[in-house]
Amino acid sequence: LLQVVKSLFAKDIVAVEVVVGFIGNGFITTANIINWIKGKKTSSADLILIFLSTSRFILQATVLMHTHSLYFADVFKLASVYKDFAAVWMFVNHSSLWFSTWLYVLYFVKIINTTHWLLLQIKCRIAGMVPWLLLGSLVISSIISLPLLWITPNTYLCSSTGNCRENSTADIMDWDSSSLYLLLLYFVGCFFPLVLSVVTSALLITSLWKHRKTMQCYADTFTDAMIDVHLNAIKSIISFLILYLSSFVAQILLILSTSQSKDVVKVAVSLVVVEAYPSMHSIILIIVNSKLKLVFRNLCLHFKCHLKDKPPSPRLERNTFHIRESH
Repeated sequence: LLQVVKSLFAKDIVAVEVVVGFIGNGFITTANIINWIKGKKTSSADLILIFLSTSRFILQATVLMHTHSLYFADVFKLASVYKDFAAVWMFVNHSSLWFSTWLYVLYFVKIINTTHWLLLQIKCRIAGMVPWLLLGSLVISSIISLPLLWITPNTYLCSSTGNCRENSTADIMDWDSSSLYLLLLYFVGCFFPLVLSVVTSALLITSLWKHRKTMQCYADTFTDAMIDVHLNAIKSIISFLILYLSSFVAQILLILSTSQSKDVVKVAVSLVVVEAYPSMHSIILIIVNSKLKLVFRNLCLHFKCHLKDKPPSPRLERNTFHIRESH
């Protein structure tokens, strides 16, 4: 009974995280696409945010399906359903990891002060490189996820009529083998963006911290608000790293728990940690991005006026999606 209560509680938390993720990532995508449709200039960071939030929006749906499969597993026993689901999940998961990595690489390249010729070349050409980096990320994610279409655990081998084979020692061995392939594909796909994210984030934190110390030494020149901006940026990067690394570890535990222990509680708790990354990071991105924060604030004021049966001011209507470019 206690395990059932724990699993249901974890399922409720995942459901809340999914809703937050849907709203946060949907908001980021919508705000940036509307600006693009209105002819506003789309920066490299905005383009990455569109790809990142869209991939995470789809990822939320796959997590929701996975949570559903823990309690209504009959549909997922069909081999074709399982393979398609696993391939889509692997593709959007790896794509979103690459997109978030490029976002922080872009931030790092823009703020770093260097005289190294290679970094200077990258700094000058990064805007033109971003579309190709995004396209390359999609290609790499596709290559990594396609093998899942040919890997099917025997536990899930059922015909379209619902006839499933009974578990046996051979089935368990095949399942362990296929789960090993899944774990290997996940690790290979995550390794390079993980290392790149950790390195660039560490360099970003170091650079921002040194700049903040320099600004504090010249307190007469720089205001407290300017210094706080750097501190908030450091906090957001640290939060990103914590969410990223914990999600990486939890995802490995999730694959192992699903394939070996069959413990629904462990799977559900792992899902909570995994889902926290794309959901909470979308909120962090909205908070630290001046354009997105302004849009969100204006929308809140708009809804507040609507609830009070007061028409919003014309200035609010004009500025909801006509936002100044962030520096």
